[in-house]
Parts: sequence; structure tokens; C-alpha cells
Amino acid sequence: MKQSALLIAAVVAISTSAATFPTDEQAIAHVLSRAGFGARPGDIERVRRMGIQRYLDEQLHPERINDGGMRARLDGLATIGLSSQQIADQYELPQLEARRQKKQDARNDTAPGDPSTGLGTGPKQPPDAMQLRANSVMVELSEQKLLRAVYSERQLQEVLTDFWFNHFNVDARKGADRFLLTEYERDTIRPRVLGKFRDLLGATAKSPAMLFYLDNWMSADPNGPHLPDNAGRPRMVRGPFGGRVMMPPPPRAAQANQGKNAPRGLNENYGRELMELHTLGVDGGYTQKDVTEVARALTGWTIDRPRQGGGFVFNPRIHDPGQKVVLGHVIKAGGGESDGEQVLDILARHPSTATFIATKLSRRFVSDVPPPALVERAAARFRDTDGDLREVTRTILTSPEFLSSVSYRAKVKTPFEFVVSALRATGAEVQDARPLVREVQQLGMPLYMCQPPTGYKDTGDAWINTGALVSRMNLALRLAAGQLRGTSVGSLQSSDAEAMIERYIGSQASDATRATITKATDAPKMLALTLGAPEFQRR
Repeated sequence: MKQSALLIAAVVAISTSAATFPTDEQAIAHVLSRAGFGARPGDIERVRRMGIQRYLDEQLHPERINDGGMRARLDGLATIGLSSQQIADQYELPQLEARRQKKQDARNDTAPGDPSTGLGTGPKQPPDAMQLRANSVMVELSEQKLLRAVYSERQLQEVLTDFWFNHFNVDARKGADRFLLTEYERDTIRPRVLGKFRDLLGATAKSPAMLFYLDNWMSADPNGPHLPDNAGRPRMVRGPFGGRVMMPPPPRAAQANQGKNAPRGLNENYGRELMELHTLGVDGGYTQKDVTEVARALTGWTIDRPRQGGGFVFNPRIHDPGQKVVLGHVIKAGGGESDGEQVLDILARHPSTATFIATKLSRRFVSDVPPPALVERAAARFRDTDGDLREVTRTILTSPEFLSSVSYRAKVKTPFEFVVSALRATGAEVQDARPLVREVQQLGMPLYMCQPPTGYKDTGDAWINTGALVSRMNLALRLAAGQLRGTSVGSLQSSDAEAMIERYIGSQASDATRATITKATDAPKMLALTLGAPEFQRR
């Protein structure tokens, strides 16, 4: 099948201005694709009956929405309701013990480098049952994310859970985080996406997943008793997987700023990202001195029994008790754990934080370059409500800018959004979400595995190029042809190109899109071309 014309049209169309808003149906489709992951069969008529404003108000109060159908869809995922301690006990530690035992057996029974061990130069051995069982924790977490996005009635909550996890990003591939993320998303992020920003910020700051990811669990007073003594002998602390480890050196940026005599116990990674990525923004008005002072205030914020999935604990032995000055605010000496709480208060209520959060939310819901007037109104609402995220989100979703012709299809779908929206649009039935998780990964967006703390980019330039569009088209072909294991879209009775275009794209499909879809010889190919069209790549 010839796809080149549609691919070229996609690259061009996604780079040009958005379409207009001629009908109520397109306005509803716009709302469903921004406050959710796109329309399912029957959704547009349902929202037409209740009205857009009532629908948005309902979505802003997910606790009022009956979402009982999700329980049955998630029943088979054994790990998503477990605590980090339970996951560590039942999945992580047995796998680590089995791995250690396997290595010990290999050393006892074979020569170094023997290919039969899989530890030398021979072929890599397939993962054993214990490894696969441990891996299932992240697989099931990814499955539930995808299933919730496709089927949950609480669409805005799912969009915001995705947004705020990305804002407070943690990479599952970093050590202990692979068994900490289930609890992190479920108990730290999801319940707070429409609450007060300060509560969400504080919950992430004390989350073992964040403490481990950005190394704050090991940050300590450089003059404390845990560091080298007068004779230069290193002091040791417990490692995340057992044993004893030396306190780490400071990050390179701190070494560069503080020279060879930089304190060896202080870790500034979290302090820097807390201000740059979580609150103030890179241009938020802080200095390197503020980074160091914040890091000092947060010393002693650590993890209880990290190897066993323990929770947050404050350890006064490694806390810097001295006075700190953060953004001009004096934090008196001897405050202990409250030093960190005062830092979070200062940052959460700083004007730069209001603007930074308003900008990111407006970018997610409106356009890659959000209108300055909307950002200012959303930031003012943030300040006036002490960071009430429900009210800030409401301000954006009910704004003229959100419902304007300029914002219509102005955002490009990420790979996750594309897959979910295709499943919703076709009314697909997912019996096994694991192949879909792999599809999202192959499209360049492995779930929970974004390495930099910035999270995945929220602008279209990161996701659209000819290669990416080819991959999306191929996925659409497999979905339409029933070749995705565990997922079906049912029988396609209609081969009417105009009906297909109207259902999945709307009346504003370009001439090039219409011409390409019309040339398809059967319904599955017609559906695949429709889902691969440039208009469907936008939301």
C-alpha cells in the first residue's frame, strides 16, 4: 500500500496552523481529546446532551464519577495494589537472592568466563522465572496505566496523573525505583492531582522513589559524624541493597562551584531539580547558593530500610543543624526536619512557581506556546487559592483560549496518547495489554523509563518526524487488521471512506488525506490510513 503521500502530508500539516471550530461536534471532540484521551463511540453524543461545561465540572471532581468498571479490568494485575514493602519482599528480594546464588554457583562450578554461566563471553542466557516474576512489577504498572487511560471514566484524572508523574519524573531503571514506583504513582501522585500543590510537592519530596532517584536519601551534613574522621578514615552508611557504602561525593556541578574542598556528604541533585524542574523553573530567580542551602535544609530526609521498601524517615544524625538562607528567607538553626518543610513552603508559594506551573499546565492543555494572558490568569488563580490545582485547571479548561479555534488540533499526540486514542476511537477491546505496552515503547516512549528528571518533552517537535509517522502507520495497520495480540477492534462493516473520515477525523480532513483514504481497497486499510492521517496525530 502506498503511504508516502499521507506521510508527507502529515509532516507538512503538523507543522502548520490549526483548523477552525465550525461545529459543536468539533468543540466536543476537542474537549474530549484534551481533558481526556479522545472520544470513544457514543462519547460525543453523551457530552452534547449534558453540555461541555457540565462535563468539565464532572471531570474536575473524579470522586463523583462511578468508575467501577475499572476494577474488573485491573483484577488480573497482582502487584498494582501492593505496598513497596510487599513488592520488595515478594518480588525484588527473592530475585536478588536467586541472582546472587546463581553467581555463587557459577563461581563454584565453572571457570571464569565459561559461556555456560552467562557471565563470561558466551551467549546471554534467557531470564529465569524469578527474573521474569520481578520484571512483572513494572510490566503490570505499565498495563494499568494504559488500561486506565483507555477505559476509565475519570479521564481528566488520568491525564493529570500522567502530567504530574512526568513533572515529578522518576526513572524505573535506577536501582530500587523499579519496586518503588507502584506506590509512588498510586499513593503519592494520583490522589493529589486536583489538590493543593504544596501537598503534592511535599508528598513527592518524602517519597522513597524520589529520595532514591535524585539521591537525597544519602545527602548529609558534610561536618557530621558520618563522614571521615580526623584521621581521614571514611565513615560508612547502609546501602540500598544491603551492605555498607561510603557517602558519595557531591555532584559535578557542586564540585565546580565549590572547588576541591567541597563537602563530601552534601548531595545537591534533588535541591537543584526541586527548584529548576518542580517549582521555580530554570529562570525562577534562584542562585547556586540557594541550591546549596536547600540541599543543606533537606539533609537527613532519607529512607527507612531502603532494601525492604521502607518509607520516609528523618535522620537527625545526618542533618545539617545550622542556619540556612533560601531565596532571602532565614531558616533558623536547630529546626531539624522542619528546615525542609520551610523550604517547601517557600518554594510552593513563590510567584515564580505559580507562573511555572501555570505555563506547563497551559502548554499541556492549550498549545506548545501557551497564550501569555492565559498563563497570567492561571498563575493568578494559583496564587489566590494557595496553589489549588483543581481551580488552576478549571481556569485553563474553561478559558476562551482553550475553546478557541487556535487551540484546535494545535497539540501533537505523544506515542502514549496516540495508542490510547486509537484504542478509544475504535472501541477496541483489550484482553492483554502487554503487547500494547511494548508498542508504546517501540514508538519511542517506554512507560516509566524516561531517564532525565525533566520527563518526556511536552511539545510536538519531540515526537513528529517521517520515521515516527511510519511507525504509527504500521501500528495502525496491525490494529485494523486484527494483528495486535490481545486486542481486537471488532468487525469493520463499513467501507465508506467519507463515513470513516467523519467518524475518526471529522469534516476538516484535508484533500490529501481524503484522496489517500479513498484509494484504500478494503475497510481495514481504510481504517489504518485514517488512524495514520496527520489530523489523527493531533489533539
